[in-house]
Amino acid sequence: MRDIFDAELTQLGEDLVAMSRRVERAVTDAGVALMTADLALAESVIADDLGIDEMERDLDERCILLLAQQQPVATDLRIVVSALRMSSTLERMGDLARHVAQVARGRYPHHAVPEPLSATFAQMHDAAVRVARRTTTLLENRDIALAGSIEADDDLLDDLHEDTFTALLGGTWTGTPQQTVDVTLLGRYYERFGDHAVSVARRVTYLVTGTLTDDLTASA
Repeated sequence: MRDIFDAELTQLGEDLVAMSRRVERAVTDAGVALMTADLALAESVIADDLGIDEMERDLDERCILLLAQQQPVATDLRIVVSALRMSSTLERMGDLARHVAQVARGRYPHHAVPEPLSATFAQMHDAAVRVARRTTTLLENRDIALAGSIEADDDLLDDLHEDTFTALLGGTWTGTPQQTVDVTLLGRYYERFGDHAVSVARRVTYLVTGTLTDDLTASA
């Protein structure tokens, strides 16, 4: 029985990695679609988000079955509950990538990001892709040294998000009302993407070390 349970726990971890890879591809493609006004790529991201949602539902159902049937305690319970939390977080990250793609699709054939902010959003895209890639690697090998890198890129995303507000409110902004809304939303989507990646990183750190951060204590 224990061998079967261990195999199920291992499968949960592998499924989280697969889900994270899908999110990584989504945010990468969404950013490219945004910067290049690629309609087909934007639509593929939007369509693929349904697959990420399905992965979350399947993973969560199996976690609930494990809780009901195995009644895990101690480390095993921590693994199952963390898997539930992380699958939900990864699903939200997929949603944020979809939102970016929807903005790109909505402005086609034009670029959603005005030229004065194209460099800022290119940096946001690069940071989000790094965050997603490192999150996948962290879930795969649990090298908690990566958690610090994820938080550093999240800090960068926060700073770039602030830069978009500075541009909008600095008195020299000449964008249309629609561009103003798009920039505001896109900045928020990328900023939240980083926040969710940090949540995953802290959850993995908790699994490895058994130490709760203030953020995890508040959400427990």
